Amino acid sequence: MSGTPRTIIDKAWDAHVIVAREDGDCLLWVDRHYVHEGSHHGFGQARQRGAPLVRPDLTFGFADHYVPTRAGAAADADSARMIRQLAENCAASGVRCFGEGDPAQGIAHVAAPELGLTLPGLTVVCGDSHTSTHGALGAYAFGIGASEVAHVLMTQTIWQSRPRRMRVRVDGRLGPGLSAKDMALAVIARHGAGFAAGCAIEYAGSAVRALSVEGRLTLCNLSIESGSRLGLVAPDAVTVDYLRARAYAPTGADFERAAEDWLRLRSDPDACFDAEIALDASEIAPVVTWGVSPEQAAPVTGRTPDPAGVADPAKAAAMRDALDYMGLQPGMRLADIAIDRIFIGSCTNSRIEDLRAAAAVLAGRKARTPGLVSPGSYAVKRQAEEEGLDRIFIDAGLEWAGAGCSMCVGMNGDVVPAGQRCASTTNRNFKGRQGKGSRTHLMSPAMAAAAAVRGHLCDARELMEGRAP
Repeated sequence: MSGTPRTIIDKAWDAHVIVAREDGDCLLWVDRHYVHEGSHHGFGQARQRGAPLVRPDLTFGFADHYVPTRAGAAADADSARMIRQLAENCAASGVRCFGEGDPAQGIAHVAAPELGLTLPGLTVVCGDSHTSTHGALGAYAFGIGASEVAHVLMTQTIWQSRPRRMRVRVDGRLGPGLSAKDMALAVIARHGAGFAAGCAIEYAGSAVRALSVEGRLTLCNLSIESGSRLGLVAPDAVTVDYLRARAYAPTGADFERAAEDWLRLRSDPDACFDAEIALDASEIAPVVTWGVSPEQAAPVTGRTPDPAGVADPAKAAAMRDALDYMGLQPGMRLADIAIDRIFIGSCTNSRIEDLRAAAAVLAGRKARTPGLVSPGSYAVKRQAEEEGLDRIFIDAGLEWAGAGCSMCVGMNGDVVPAGQRCASTTNRNFKGRQGKGSRTHLMSPAMAAAAAVRGHLCDARELMEGRAP
């Protein structure tokens, strides 16, 4: 095995196998387990079995999905109960919880990386599909179900089948005003929402290497929308610099030794992948979704598709259904679609880099549509306020909110009213995702900010000339 070239996916997997069954499934050791309000089922199952947490020091709680984020808003009775239940379960089990009111509270997939809890080479699990976000730091990170949460709490292990290995290579340079969100949506739009089913993805290429860690977090966050199990980026100097001096990262000589190990965690030159796809970054334009799946997307300079010209009956029917739900007609210019509100936030696009990009568009301008800006953590919120970004949003007429999942999934009272259209930096545009009957257009923070200024979808590059985030 040691002489066979291996991918980073193989190396991370092999380092965590405890035992392999005859059917090929393996029991993996879990290095980090993140829990949130929805993890109460796992705690309940462990309690019913009388099983204590085997490694409470490796589990961390984050209040995110149900936390109210709007100024003056209070959680309803059910949400308050969920938040309280998380705190109580963590306290009873000896788990560190970044709960409501904690200065480090935030969305798990934003706060954990910035705290240095997520490190290269670690296995990371959470009862949330977008756990793939943590792969940006070279972690083997994936979402798990409720029963699996209980299994990890009680054993610090999980059964998994080895995924197929895919490499997505993006070379070249993104144009001005383009971001990791455009890169991710462009890949999904071109290859389909299920192109990576059963795979773990390594993102590679010069355009990926040029992304900041924050950009890589966005890219890996959207891995699950391709049908993949997870996505990751091999650690490099950018990764090491990001992790240096993080609260939970190693320190001093331990950090330097760890960094040497992290930089060795990369695919061998001759390692084989089961599938590979490539994309030229220079061909990517600002992308928006027009339908009810991340794959139903196109450059904002384009038009909605015409199902009549699609040979595949199933695909044509899906297009017609999506256009009907979204209240759109075939052949419409995407830039003519009016927007009722915007949302900048979620575990996809709520980091300081995202807020700077939106603020660069909004500075000195007024929004024609109402909107909500929710930082991904209170650390991001404090930094944004120190930089004056909050004043830019407020002066533009948008609401500056607290940290949490907010309007992404509509669990905490922040919803898009039925029939309204939202320009959103989130990760999913399924029917009713942001509220019953809501219509969601996914895009980058700069694009959402531009839609706020114009009142309709538009090319953010038109508003960014001479400005820099």
